[in-house]
Amino acid sequence: MAKGLEIERKFLVEFPDIEKLDVRRKINITQTYLHRGNNDSQRRVRRLEESGKVSYTYTEKVFISPAIREETECEISDAEYRKLLSDSDSELVAVTKTRICFNYKNQLFELDTYPFSKDLAVMELELGSPEQVIDFPDNVRVIKDVTADSRYSNASLSAAGAFPCSQPDDRSS
Repeated sequence: MAKGLEIERKFLVEFPDIEKLDVRRKINITQTYLHRGNNDSQRRVRRLEESGKVSYTYTEKVFISPAIREETECEISDAEYRKLLSDSDSELVAVTKTRICFNYKNQLFELDTYPFSKDLAVMELELGSPEQVIDFPDNVRVIKDVTADSRYSNASLSAAGAFPCSQPDDRSS
């Protein structure tokens, strides 16, 4: 299992023109949350499909701050994935999304797109430190930083089936 700190910032963005991005990968993800683990860790399994190949991962996260998490992740077999699904948390909805990974000025951005929106997406970037300066792509319009807003977590978005910013007053930031 790979263990380490994940420092990540998340941004609500207008859905960009994908043709204008330096796309490196496109992954269809089904993410299922499991019952909480030791130290109240968030546990999940993912089914990832990329270029016709399917793989599976198991992840545990302990939240230290909105932008920093201790993360343990490993690849698992189809059989392990199916077994872990029996421990899924029925209170949380499984997440279906497409992740588009693209480079911009030596930064690897991840753009998560959801089936419920053709206009908005969540863009993430893993950082070396929470204070790291981000050089945003010119052709991606950032609406706001949602790193600390739990309404934009995958679990919340999937359960709501919509972005919370659909209220007009929420787009002012």
